[in-house]
Amino acid sequence: MQRSAQIPIKKPRPTDGGITDLNPYKEDEFSSVIKNILVKLDSSKLPPDLKEETKETLKRLTRAMEHSLYQIEFEQTTKYIDWLLELPWDKRTKDNLDLEKGKKTLDKNHYGLASIKERILEYLAVLKIQSEEQNGVIRFTRSPILCFVGLPGTGKTSLAASIAETLGRQFVRIAMGGISSPLMLRGQPRAYPEAEPGLIIRGMRRAGAKNPVVLLDEIDSIAEGSESDIMGVLLELLDPEQNNAFTDYYIDYPFDLSEVLFVCSANKIGNVTPAVLDRLEVIIMPRYTDDDKIRIARDYLFPRELATVGLQKNYVKISDDAWPHIIKPFGYDVDIRALQRTINGILRKVAKKSIEEKLSQIAITPANLPEFLPEFV
Repeated sequence: MQRSAQIPIKKPRPTDGGITDLNPYKEDEFSSVIKNILVKLDSSKLPPDLKEETKETLKRLTRAMEHSLYQIEFEQTTKYIDWLLELPWDKRTKDNLDLEKGKKTLDKNHYGLASIKERILEYLAVLKIQSEEQNGVIRFTRSPILCFVGLPGTGKTSLAASIAETLGRQFVRIAMGGISSPLMLRGQPRAYPEAEPGLIIRGMRRAGAKNPVVLLDEIDSIAEGSESDIMGVLLELLDPEQNNAFTDYYIDYPFDLSEVLFVCSANKIGNVTPAVLDRLEVIIMPRYTDDDKIRIARDYLFPRELATVGLQKNYVKISDDAWPHIIKPFGYDVDIRALQRTINGILRKVAKKSIEEKLSQIAITPANLPEFLPEFV
């Protein structure tokens, strides 16, 4: 059998142990990648012991390059180091604990919910009182973990995003629904083929900061039969005494999550174990009245969907007596998310009609509303 052609590798030359010691192959593509990694590694903020361990890994890879079959090890090692270099070991955003700004943000994003907004402002006030500045970094001695509980489409996710916006932090949503293994949160050991970090570390990489607001969304919707194992991981994440050294099996090094503000959501609390529930401060989401839904649809959702579709602000006029039919498009009640889809569907049909008939403005009334309602909501 004919062997595939290999890139010629030169024997390493004795040097002083610097970067050139690990990269003596000036013409070699793989060695060039290793040299670039080492440059990034030297300027990175990795913990010192992890940095030294990573350099040793590169040395072992360089020795393997003297032989023919090192392609798989090369790809696995460079992928692992890329993850290490991209994690926010010391990057953080600056917190804004201005309660007045928090109130404006909540009012801008949410209609009503006076008691819940008040509770969130109290939450921010406690964070401000508890905050301690250490070496220019604001730390919280212990922050409560809010858990919004309510039916789908009642605004649980958007409330968590508003907390992040108020604080000036990055927002990461981790969907817990259907998770069937703790490895999905903790990652797989690198010995596994195609191993990757878990959802927590992936979320930290997306945030690009070590102090985001992380929403653990729908913690009651974990796959049946996996509750005990996954709830065990949640206990570690939500416990300030443990999450300062969270170990992802792929990264295989403790990562500090103590600056993360965790927020949870659930449709119901019956599926959440008592141990996890004990660490949460449950906030029950109220049900909206028809009048509430009209105000939300008219004053919040309609302007947003206009911008999403790309229509001018005054191009579409919806009469006041049409809104009661929009919130119950086919005679039955819908949640806020379904209401948003209904409005988006109406505006898509408006956009199509405006192009076909070249209209300068469209008015929607109870009489012509049926022709604009989407078939499915």
